[in-house]
Amino acid sequence: MGDHFEKGQHALLNEGEENEMEIFGYRTQGCRKTLCLAGSIFSFGILPLVFYWRPAWHVWANCVPCSLQEADVVLLRTTDEFQTYSWKKVMWIYLSSLNREFGVTPDHTLITDEEYIINRAIRKPDLKVRCIKVQKIRYVWNNLEGQFQKIGCLEDWLSSTKIHLKFGSGLTREEQEIRRLICGPNTIDVEITPIWKLLIKEVLNPFYIFQLFSVCLWFSEDYKEYAFAIIIMSIMSIALTVYDLREQSVKLHHLVASHNSITVSVCGRKAGVQELESRFLVPGDLLVLTGNKVQMPCDAILIDGSCVVDEGMLTGFNTAKGDLVRSILYPKPMNFRLYRDAIRFLLCLVGTAAIGMIYTLCVYVLSGDPPEEVVKKALDVITIAVPPALPAALTTGIIYAQRRLKKRGIFCISPQRINVCGQLNLVCFDKTGTLTREGLDLWGVVPCDRSGFQEIHSFASGRSLPWGPLCAAMATCHSLILLDGTIQGDPLDLKMFEATTWEMALSGDDFHIKGVPAHAMVVKPCKTASQVPVEGIAILRQFPFSSALQRMTVIAQEMGGDRLAFMKGAPERVASFCQPETVPTSFVSELQSYTTQGFRVIALAYKKLEMDHHSTALTRDKVESDLIFLGLLILENRLKDETKPVLEELISARIRTVMVTGDNLQTAITVARKSGMVSESQKVILIEANETTGSPSASITWKLVEEKKHIGYSNQDNYINIREEVSDNGREGSYHFALSGKSFQVISQHFSSLLPKILINGTIFARMSPGQKSSLVEEFQKLDYFVGMCGDGANDCGALKMAHVGISLSEQEASVASPFTSKTPNIECVPHLIKEGRAALVTSFCMFKYMALYSMIQYVGVLLLYWETNSLSNYQFLFQDLAITTLIGITMNLNGAYPKLVPFRPAGRLISPPLLLSVIFNILLSLAMHIVGFILVQRQPWYSMEMHSVCTLQNESISKLIISPTAPEKIGSNGAFISFENTTIWFLGTINCIIVALIFSKGKPFRQPIYTNYIFVLVLVIQLSVCLFILFADIPELYRRLDLLCTPILWRVYIIIMLSSNFIVSLVVEEAIIENRALWMTFKRCFGYQSKSQYRIWQRALANDPSWPLLNQTSYSDMPGCGRGVSYSNPVFESNEEHL
Repeated sequence: MGDHFEKGQHALLNEGEENEMEIFGYRTQGCRKTLCLAGSIFSFGILPLVFYWRPAWHVWANCVPCSLQEADVVLLRTTDEFQTYSWKKVMWIYLSSLNREFGVTPDHTLITDEEYIINRAIRKPDLKVRCIKVQKIRYVWNNLEGQFQKIGCLEDWLSSTKIHLKFGSGLTREEQEIRRLICGPNTIDVEITPIWKLLIKEVLNPFYIFQLFSVCLWFSEDYKEYAFAIIIMSIMSIALTVYDLREQSVKLHHLVASHNSITVSVCGRKAGVQELESRFLVPGDLLVLTGNKVQMPCDAILIDGSCVVDEGMLTGFNTAKGDLVRSILYPKPMNFRLYRDAIRFLLCLVGTAAIGMIYTLCVYVLSGDPPEEVVKKALDVITIAVPPALPAALTTGIIYAQRRLKKRGIFCISPQRINVCGQLNLVCFDKTGTLTREGLDLWGVVPCDRSGFQEIHSFASGRSLPWGPLCAAMATCHSLILLDGTIQGDPLDLKMFEATTWEMALSGDDFHIKGVPAHAMVVKPCKTASQVPVEGIAILRQFPFSSALQRMTVIAQEMGGDRLAFMKGAPERVASFCQPETVPTSFVSELQSYTTQGFRVIALAYKKLEMDHHSTALTRDKVESDLIFLGLLILENRLKDETKPVLEELISARIRTVMVTGDNLQTAITVARKSGMVSESQKVILIEANETTGSPSASITWKLVEEKKHIGYSNQDNYINIREEVSDNGREGSYHFALSGKSFQVISQHFSSLLPKILINGTIFARMSPGQKSSLVEEFQKLDYFVGMCGDGANDCGALKMAHVGISLSEQEASVASPFTSKTPNIECVPHLIKEGRAALVTSFCMFKYMALYSMIQYVGVLLLYWETNSLSNYQFLFQDLAITTLIGITMNLNGAYPKLVPFRPAGRLISPPLLLSVIFNILLSLAMHIVGFILVQRQPWYSMEMHSVCTLQNESISKLIISPTAPEKIGSNGAFISFENTTIWFLGTINCIIVALIFSKGKPFRQPIYTNYIFVLVLVIQLSVCLFILFADIPELYRRLDLLCTPILWRVYIIIMLSSNFIVSLVVEEAIIENRALWMTFKRCFGYQSKSQYRIWQRALANDPSWPLLNQTSYSDMPGCGRGVSYSNPVFESNEEHL
């Protein structure tokens, strides 16, 4: 269509977002629609089928371009590399029904206020709204701005003041009804896809349509047996695919169904508080949280009061969970070269078939055959050259791999991803719950006083912590709540509170302490506690924890005692708010001694407050000043037992391992060292990037992390020791970059030209938000890495979905986002999955090669026989297709994965030189053998075109042959096929199919050796034995059934010699050249071939750059060479999570 559009015909939908699309306006034209309808009828349904495969053609054929404002059909095209088309009808929403019920007129005040998109979308005076629905999201036409805009959420430009002013008292019923009608229901509507829909979608796959064509042709030629076999195999393949899709649909439906039927309390402007089903909520509704545990049915802004939320995602298609569900319902096409190459492979076979068709037409037309026979023969060539059994054969390999994974507790909802696992060369791991055990264990607390740190108090001893400010801080400085008699909240807070052995309760109506509200949270010492001089402590006010502030503070009131403020947070941040004389001089070294051992360290501080002011009148700045340092809380996050050996296995196989965690940087670095992700001899370089205050520029600093001696002081969220001077030797050794999510964001936005350089050696990414995790995976993919992601939490969902292969260790939301879920909650599943992926990938290549050779063997044989206006009979075809190839296709894939991960991957492309050479060489070898056999048989002294059998009498020489002409009625069912050429070509082709299967069935280093596949070996032995038996049996009835002629024993020996020569030459070339990796590496070096993958190009460039890596220096984004580049910028990534 080109890139020239009418004015207003083209626009962008969801600009800058992950699901960005181009939108084009079209208007249906009656005459075009009539012509397309006629074409559909006269093409017997082929035209609609083409339009189904190519949606853009449907629009271009039925419609003419117009502006989006006039369009009744819109054509959508994704802006990614796939350029996927779809089309939608423009619909109308009529508000006339509200006119009768509420008196809504064009000049009603609710409609005339055009500050909101909803009102801008209403066309006046006829009160209707144009809209389209794309991927479950409704878009309305904004009449003021002339574009389609997403509806169903509050406008981004609304300030806090306007939100309070407009929505602080709730909506009127009229406003609710207008918004409900235009925005639609607040629900994630995921219906269970009916089986008939899944079936039709699968059956309309182009390859199954080709199979239908082949089967119809075979029935017309009375080739029923193989037609039925193909039908059965196709039904099984389709049934398995539909079953998998149905299971995923049911699982997704059940996951979201519970979120669609929540009852909430909504406060209306006039109606007051009412109970309402969540599906009837509209943007702007005022929710009232009653204090009980509730699932939030939508994204919401807290405008008054306080609440505690977990990391579980919210509902509605305009929310994080809605985005996740939509991405599962409408996944991006998988960009895997194997599938692109498979299409090219099939196109090559189609091209070969076209040549054969022309040849066939020429031969049979010149021979004067009837036209219908000529057409059948020509069409036969297509079904011979393009094997209809290929999809079923490939599906069996995936099914076997899926079954082996299931035995290991690894479940797959996207079987086609198994092949992709074989190409993984980088795996990202979440830390907590993935590499380390779930949650933190409280190891101890280090109190301090004026003289410095005291002896550590270990909770493992069972001794309770003595009463004092430190104990009070642990009992009160948290965000825990009491819900249905159970304490709930952050796991770290819970561990800390439980260590005090105190109890939590809500104050009653009879609770009267000055300045303390009723129903306040109160903590009390347990009944067995002794020497605690206070009855309890009431928590008056919380200043909640923020990852940006790295601390939280509470104001508490001792019953009958002092009012106190307690703070906990990152040690450096807490120390900065304390009186300097209260912070021990050994603070830095004490902190380092624990963080370098992998402990999580939290600092605590407090101060006494005056009783004069009400707690709500105190500002945070006033409370968080002049504190007294209390000590350090030491928590332990232990590695899982399986983590280190698995990472060592991956690293030894040259698979990069990367940590992507929300935890702090020092803990992440320590865990990386302990787990073996960073070895003892390797250095860690800390990258810190910051935006310059009041300036559009940013700075980036590079420092080497030192483990032993304290030289400097860092402002990271936990202490990291920095070496100030580095010898030149430090630049030569292996190194890893470590950075925080904030730094990653700044680098992405201000130093995009440096980003690929950093990612080449970036190993530790800490304090990463969910959006940043997804963006990091995408950036690795831009460098041509095949990326796996292994995680267990809701905050990993985006990255699990974005990765080539997502592996969830949880059965919650993460399992729906990822194609693989492990029942065993550790990373042992990762190498198992890669091994099975490599085995499945090699199996796919073996099957492609075998099917290509099988097709070409039949193709060559048939075309040679066509030269004599002969062919193979139905039973001869049936024996090759069913008894040989089908059995091989089913059993060849049974080889399991090799137990060891080798340090290289299988070829990822069908058009790789070794694979192409293997296929071409074996085709030429088979062609040569068939031609030699075809010519030699015609030159034998006993050959005669009029003879139907040549057999030698016992003890007589070859010169005394019995010539036995056979009467026409005894020739067999297909007498036209019987000839010496036919017999020779059939034996050569049939046994050659067995030889090729043996040659192409690869074992080590990616699959188990062939001899371990007992069923396959047994099938080959039986097939070869049967073929040799037929060759040497001299059973007239058997020969008659198979339309074969009896030949002299010597000629049969010649056939064996030709086949043996073919086998030996093919085996030697395959093993000595095709599978000789060292030889191909030598060829690459001789011809100067270098990988074109982006990460390889960067690795070579950085290896030759003496100034890299940068150390002990700061660069600025406005410096030459440090600013924004164009090659790797990622405009889609724009995270505002730090500011939420």
